[in-house]
Amino acid sequence: GRTRAFIKVQEGCDHHCTYCLTRIARGKSHSRTLNDISRDIQAALAGGAKEVVLTGVQLGGWGQDFAESKRLGELLDHILSIDGYKRLRLSSIEPWDFSQDLLKFWSDERLCRHLHIPLQSGNDRILKAMGRPMTIIEYRELIETIRNKLPEIAITTDLIAGFPGESQEDFEATLAFVSSIGFAGGHVFTYSPRPGTAAFKMKERVPVSTGKERNAILRKVFNESGHDYRESFIDRDIKVLWESSQKNGDENWNLSGLTDNYIRVYATSSSDLWNQISQVHLKADHPRRNALLGNVKDDTETT
Repeated sequence: GRTRAFIKVQEGCDHHCTYCLTRIARGKSHSRTLNDISRDIQAALAGGAKEVVLTGVQLGGWGQDFAESKRLGELLDHILSIDGYKRLRLSSIEPWDFSQDLLKFWSDERLCRHLHIPLQSGNDRILKAMGRPMTIIEYRELIETIRNKLPEIAITTDLIAGFPGESQEDFEATLAFVSSIGFAGGHVFTYSPRPGTAAFKMKERVPVSTGKERNAILRKVFNESGHDYRESFIDRDIKVLWESSQKNGDENWNLSGLTDNYIRVYATSSSDLWNQISQVHLKADHPRRNALLGNVKDDTETT
């Protein structure tokens, strides 16, 4: 049994990001039906899953290829009408696919306070070269709108370091933009040329060593802003879904799990709480990991 069930709701992508092979390899967005998705969710719940994670190459494009076009909100509406699970999480959604009317669904406490919204660059010229149909002002406005409604939400992102044509000035603009947003975390990929993509033909290649240096600098920013985000929850109580447990001596269990807002938490308990959700008092930063240490307040599962 899995504590978290990853449910794929669509394949392929309708966008043309110049560095990406997905459109070439998997074609246009192709959505799965509500019935198929429901069946997968019910099977996962029967297997004991407590959290449902919706995944897709272009999650926000779900339903747009149907004869009667649907939107992601209709999928969320449908899934939130299903009983038997404690959490629903969106895996990753492009900024232009996130419409503000989706925010109303977070009034349901099962929807996790975490959004992964890829940025890729904090510089408009590079975004244009990447074929990403947005500006950094639009991205910032979206994040501000989300945070106004959900002030404690964790927002994570993806970045590409060393994209063709990225000057030192462009990189510094990205660095400043990313620092100003204060992400709860993120992934940084050093650009690698993929034959068949439009970016592969771009002339101004950034040396791989420079790309790697920029990657390290951006990851440091994510580590710092992620630390600040986690720190804001110290001395508070929050529910944790325990994803792993290990016996520690005769009487205790070492637990590791996630909060709904994607904070990794480690704790010790007198009972095995694997795949249970319990109330935890977050007490300190983990000395070695990007995580927090907590005390389990009650060994009985919370509803």
